[in-house]
Amino acid sequence: MPTPTTPVTFTRQGLIGLLCIDNPPVNALSPATVAALIEGFAAFEAAADLQALVIHCAGRTFVAGGDITAFELPDFSAAPYNALLGRIEASSRPVVAALHGTVLGGGLELALACHWRVAQPGTKLGFPEVKLGILPGSLGTQRGPRLAGAAVALDLISTGRMISARAALDAGLVDEITDGAPLEAGIAAAHMRIASGHAPRRASELTAALPAGDADGGAAFFAKALADAERKPRYPALAAIVRCVQAAVTLPFAQGEAVEAREFEALRTSATSKAMRHLFFAEREAGKIPGLAKGTPLRAIKRVGILGAGTMGGGIAMNFANAGFATVLFETSETALQLGLGLVRKNYEASAAKGRLSSAQVEQRMGLLSGSLDDAVLSDCDLVIEAVFENLELKKQVCARLGAIAKPGAIIATNTSTLDVDVLAQATGRAADVVGMHFFSPANVMRLLEVVRGRDTAPDVLATVMKLATTIGKVAVVSGVCYGFIGNRMAEVYMREAEFLILEGADPRQVDHAVEALGMAMGPGRMLDMAGVDVGAKTVIEYGKTGGLPPDASYRALVQKLFALGRFGQKTGAGYYRYEGRNPVPDAELTAIAVALAAEHGINRRAAADISNDEIVERLLYPLINEGIRILEEGIAYRPGDIDIVWVAGYGFPDHRGGPMWMADQIGLAHVAARLAHYAATRGNTYGYWTAAPLLTALAAEGSKLANWKAPR
Repeated sequence: MPTPTTPVTFTRQGLIGLLCIDNPPVNALSPATVAALIEGFAAFEAAADLQALVIHCAGRTFVAGGDITAFELPDFSAAPYNALLGRIEASSRPVVAALHGTVLGGGLELALACHWRVAQPGTKLGFPEVKLGILPGSLGTQRGPRLAGAAVALDLISTGRMISARAALDAGLVDEITDGAPLEAGIAAAHMRIASGHAPRRASELTAALPAGDADGGAAFFAKALADAERKPRYPALAAIVRCVQAAVTLPFAQGEAVEAREFEALRTSATSKAMRHLFFAEREAGKIPGLAKGTPLRAIKRVGILGAGTMGGGIAMNFANAGFATVLFETSETALQLGLGLVRKNYEASAAKGRLSSAQVEQRMGLLSGSLDDAVLSDCDLVIEAVFENLELKKQVCARLGAIAKPGAIIATNTSTLDVDVLAQATGRAADVVGMHFFSPANVMRLLEVVRGRDTAPDVLATVMKLATTIGKVAVVSGVCYGFIGNRMAEVYMREAEFLILEGADPRQVDHAVEALGMAMGPGRMLDMAGVDVGAKTVIEYGKTGGLPPDASYRALVQKLFALGRFGQKTGAGYYRYEGRNPVPDAELTAIAVALAAEHGINRRAAADISNDEIVERLLYPLINEGIRILEEGIAYRPGDIDIVWVAGYGFPDHRGGPMWMADQIGLAHVAARLAHYAATRGNTYGYWTAAPLLTALAAEGSKLANWKAPR
């Protein structure tokens, strides 16, 4: 068996050589693993009496990709690994890959270099590199099309999606599916290859098939694919992938290899890939909680209760039903309950209509959901989440009731997006059991879960919820307690400046377009219209009750005025925009409202043409960055990367920019600080809107980056 210091071992069983990769947890291709593979394959080459080789992996998976940290090394090169794959493919003796678990990236490229691939039924295969802003760099773009055809390979590599073993068999990426244990199946396949007497089948010697009916050598197919890719210029990997797959179709293998190597290296060193790799690592770091002992015992969660069956409550319930949890929704009226359950069914049926779920799956998930008008049904739940309106007094009453009826050991969670979790925890009478679970709307779609660690939250409660988040398919980030936590606290200053710009003369469409041009999924006006102007206004009103707002009557005056006028956004057909269906169109009435508010509050108006896109971007994003740095200073967030994950996964911040903290480093912290000072001088700084956080000032003076900052212990 392999030892912990030997990631690859070469052994033999009769006439079959065995190469076992054992680099837990996912058998990633670290430099040491690649070196050991090269050594192990050389041992097979030297053993002339062996008639075949089986490459397999210990543990729960085949090779699930490369060691991404190696991409950051100044001397990184894929050449040694690629040369090994060439030697494997060139072998005159059969080489079999025994696949199980996930076969991804460089692991799939290893399998494609082998002559025969046998997989367990549950195996998943894919090329996820595009999600890191790169493409497969070990001949996946060349062997893949030759085995699966240009169309299938282009789809897999461009989307990064995983496919089943059955789909891979149909595509030609897998040769055999068997229920046997991977090693035994690989050995059996090797004996069959020997007995057949057939020469090894080498992918590099095959011709890549074009879509059926193609009559021009793929010219039209690739022209369309390239045009589609170039419509997303922020993701240069997409066009590069098309060029590589086209090379697999039109060029000899060696020339295609050169094309892939050139495109891969350009992408690896690009700003886009560096940003996306940062997010990859940040997402994994987010689960590491300072002060939370490894191996903290978890509370058992089998039954979940949701108090409130509105849009948010129903969406939260879907997360748990999707993961197989028995879930009960409580409401105070039959009408509200049936409306909530009906909306859940409608969402599931919409997924079924798109082919994402079968009818049986819809019924299975609905079967896990039940509803009740008696809150006693929550008393046997292991986790109860309140999802009522964002009103402090109402939530305190609800939390007090949950504290009284929830069983001992049950976790009580609040879905508040802004309110003081410590106050709500005290209301339950059992604060150690309480944690914030802030889902983002729509809760059944958005990946982010802000987990709010209260002052008294028990370690096992926090550990349980973090583990549960992965079970229900969320990326979880821990926040401390403050107004709005990480995301909404930063969003507050973003929305503040958006409103001031509109009162000063900017058009909502102008403001939205400026940040959407950077890659934001949606500008502030469209975002609030979709979420609900009423929701945003009520949050501001609640914030004002706590004394959290500056004593400035013009602060968020626009959203409050729209709320008073019943302009709630898409749901009422008017908000920052007027709506024709779901299509936002400019609204002269909004302009009139802004003009009147500006006059009321003594705000000087400017021509929209005099407000540049650069000013809009700086005024929206630099205060947002500054607030994020304050959040780090205060210990509300543990790491800059946690903030980046919140904004990318929860607010549509462009992943190719790495999140606001990463983006700040690329801009330069000294430049951000200087522009804040500029706006303080030109716009006034009575309420400290433009005062740089002390940490920003210090890092800017040092010429340091947030990426290098560590929280004081």
